[in-house]
This record gives sequence, structure tokens and C-alpha cells, in this order.
Amino acid sequence: MKILTTLPKNDGYAMPAEFEKHYGCVMIWPERADSWAFGAVAARRAFVQVAAAIARSEKVIMLCSFEQYDTAREMLPDHIRVVEMSTDDSWARDVCPTFVKNASGQIRGIDWGFNAWGGLEDGLYFPWDKDNKVARKLCDLLEKDTYDAREFILEGGSIHSDGEGTVLVTESCLLSAGRNPKLSKEEIQEKLKDYLGAEKILWLPCGIYLDETNEHVDNICAFVKPGEVVLAWTDDTKDPQYKMSKACLAYLEQQTDAKGRKIVVHKLPLPKPVYMQEEECEGLLHFQGEPTRREGERLAASYVNFYIANKAVVLPGFQDENDEVAKKILEKLFPGREVIQIDARDILIGGGNIHCITQQIPVFAGSDCEDNRTCEIGNGW
Repeated sequence: MKILTTLPKNDGYAMPAEFEKHYGCVMIWPERADSWAFGAVAARRAFVQVAAAIARSEKVIMLCSFEQYDTAREMLPDHIRVVEMSTDDSWARDVCPTFVKNASGQIRGIDWGFNAWGGLEDGLYFPWDKDNKVARKLCDLLEKDTYDAREFILEGGSIHSDGEGTVLVTESCLLSAGRNPKLSKEEIQEKLKDYLGAEKILWLPCGIYLDETNEHVDNICAFVKPGEVVLAWTDDTKDPQYKMSKACLAYLEQQTDAKGRKIVVHKLPLPKPVYMQEEECEGLLHFQGEPTRREGERLAASYVNFYIANKAVVLPGFQDENDEVAKKILEKLFPGREVIQIDARDILIGGGNIHCITQQIPVFAGSDCEDNRTCEIGNGW
């Protein structure tokens, strides 16, 4: 593995869309007791369901600690690869590399700087040094060269690509004081273009209400195909989210993508607000003497936080009447994929959801998934 100091765009590399073909997916086994209630027992069951659903049509690597290796190996299906690697928590989307691809089908990783969503300004835990090494370690494991972008703080959940030169972000996240405060919006935009091979950045004003990542874009809006997005939506004018979603809609309706297409917006209804329960709070350890969750705290639940696998869309469920509504909308938008809905409350308690705990690896030249062959169960590693 080479550590590169050049720019992906200059080298002919760009970020593919998530709905393009994958080689596989990376996840990280949950363990941290101040993130995952009751020693992560319920969270692990949910992670297993997500991993198994994705593994129906692409390879899955599960990273885990030395202490949890045996447990992960026992609970996960045999065809899922388990690899020991040190991490601080389980947010694969944000600590694993963002992969970029060239016209020849080769892929490279980008090793962004990670500071737990805000560092000492408003980050969620400290230290984060193990997480900050995951991207480079994973590229080493996969034998893929990596771009050194550690001086620029960015998480995978804060960007979403259409694969044709357009990238979605939120101002609330990328302009937050704890990430890159010395850079202007214009400078951040140029960084994104240089590293993601993008031509146009769409800056949504905000994300989901009380999203503790400073409102990652992957919880509010996602491309389902070039020129088309889903947007988290509520019709409840009394909900603080109403003005936030409405502001994003107003922005998107005035925009075109890098190819000059008007953005088509599909509203994806939100579940009713989800709140922490007393017994769930009791199941979480404190962090530095303070509780990480409080009874009655609203969690940032959203159906937009789904994962697009080769032959499926893995969708969070909240035991809400809109679970089925969201599923039917995505079935229409992804006619070639099965929509698999998984009860995600035990993931949500940790602070994110299905998209947050996954990171795709695009299909690449020379892999056994090339030329429209799928990474089916049994193909091995």
C-alpha cells in the first residue's frame, strides 16, 4: 500500500455513487458500553441482522476487538469475514476510508482526519486515536493505496455522491466550529472537489433535528439515482424538523446537478419522534462521569439512513406506522432491489443508524465481482 500526497481529481479518481456496484461492505462490531445499552447485547443482534442482509449480495468484513473476536465469530454467519482491528467505537461510515475510482476500474481510499464529530469543541468522545487509524489500516488490509487527507476533518456520513460529479453536504456539519474552522466555505468546497473528483457541491442548510453529528447529510437526504434524491420529511408544522426539511426542499428545488439536471425530490416521511426510555438510559455507562443519554431525549430517527447493497436496500424500522410507507416508497425507487427492513432502535440508541454503521467498497478491476458478476455467498475472499 502506498500513502499518496497527490489529489484524486488530478489522478483521475472520483467518488462513485452508493447505488453503483459494490465489491463489499465494512462494519465494526459494537462494544462501547457508553454508546450501546446493556453491554451492546441487543445492538449486536441488530448488527448481525444488517450484516446478514447485506451479505446476501456482497461480501461483508466485520472489524472487531481482540476481546470480542470469539463473540462476533459465533454470532455472525460463516460467510462474513471477521477481522481483528482496534477502534474506539462502531461508526464504519465515518472512520473507514471513502473510496474513489478511476476510469480503468481501480480504487483507492481517502484517509480523512477524524475527531469524533467535533474534537474538543463539541466531539462526542475522547480519545479517538484508534478510530483515526482505521481508514489507513483497512486500505492496507485490502491492498489499496490511500490518499493522506488527515489534515482535513471529514466523515463519510457527511457526503453523498451521485457518481456523476455532484456531492450532497450540509452547511450545519461541514461549517461547524469543531471540524475545519480555519477554512472558508469556498476552501472546503475546493477540498471536496479535489478529493472526491466532484464538479458541483450542493450545500443543504441543515439535517435532522438534534442529530449530534452536527446534522450529517446521510440522515436527511440521499441520491437514489443521478438527478433524484429522497428527503426526510414531516407535515407536522409544530415539529422543529418541519422548518429544517422545508428549508432543504426549498434549496433543492432551486438547484441543478453537475450535469445541469433539475433535482427531483422524493419526500420520505419521518417516523414519529423517538425518545429515550428510562430503562435504556440505565443500561448505558456514563462517559467521564456524565450520562451519554437522558430519559426523554429525542433521537435523530430517519428512514433516509439506509444502505444500498448490490441487490437490496437495508432500511431502518422504528415500529412506526410510517415503516411500511417508507418501505413502499423505496421499493418503487429501487425496483431491482429487495427492501429489507430491520428494527433499528438498538442501533439508534448509539447515535446513528444503518448507513452510519456501514461503508461500501466499490467493485474494482481484477476483483471477482467484475463484469456484472455478483459477490455472492460462497465466493470467498
